[in-house]
Amino acid sequence: MKAKNEILVIDDDQDILNTISKLLRREGYAVDTAKTGQEALEKSKEKFYSLALIDIKLPDFEGIELLERIEAIEPKMRKVIVTGYPTPENTRRALYLGADVYLVKPLKAEELLRTVKMQLMERDKDFKKKYILLKNQDQDSEE
Repeated sequence: MKAKNEILVIDDDQDILNTISKLLRREGYAVDTAKTGQEALEKSKEKFYSLALIDIKLPDFEGIELLERIEAIEPKMRKVIVTGYPTPENTRRALYLGADVYLVKPLKAEELLRTVKMQLMERDKDFKKKYILLKNQDQDSEE
């Protein structure tokens, strides 16, 4: 099966990385992993990812800070915050800083797959809208 999209999974727990990666690969997604925020930033600079799953608790800095930094590098990437420590403040802050979705651990496989699929569909819709807009602008400028 051909890979659909590149996904970056960021979590300091190797078991979670393995489980999520295996689940997403089974669905045909290409998956990279990172155990720290810095590793995720380096990978994001080297390669375009359609979506990032970002744990809120990382060893080098908070996932909220990583979210903000990734947003600056690649605003078109869909970003999903995943946490076992939900608070109303973190939820508001994450959504304000560019998270598209906020999920609470423990994750159910169906919920994760549905969220990934929906976020990638939204990303594709955004790209199509921008393409049509640019195409229409080009046609208008030729007239």
